[in-house]
Amino acid sequence: MDSNRLFGGNPMAVIIRLVVISIIVGIVLSALNIRPDEILYHISRLIERLSELGLDWVVSVFRWFLVGAVVVIPIWLIVRLFGMFSNKTDGDRR
Repeated sequence: MDSNRLFGGNPMAVIIRLVVISIIVGIVLSALNIRPDEILYHISRLIERLSELGLDWVVSVFRWFLVGAVVVIPIWLIVRLFGMFSNKTDGDRR
């Protein structure tokens, strides 16, 4: 199992990048006075406001996206994990 393939690079470098990005995003969100539990609240308020503007289609598209993502994301993850176990390199695939 190639950890570089799983993580998209050196695992330690990826972890360090994720930690640094998380800290930066945390600082920005704290400066905006947004707590983690408020993020979903703000998203739902945005959808409500768009709906009030007569843009019900946006809500429908977002719901379709969520329903599709429930299926697509796990399949993508499984394909990605099984791809790690393949002995073929990217140049050998057709």
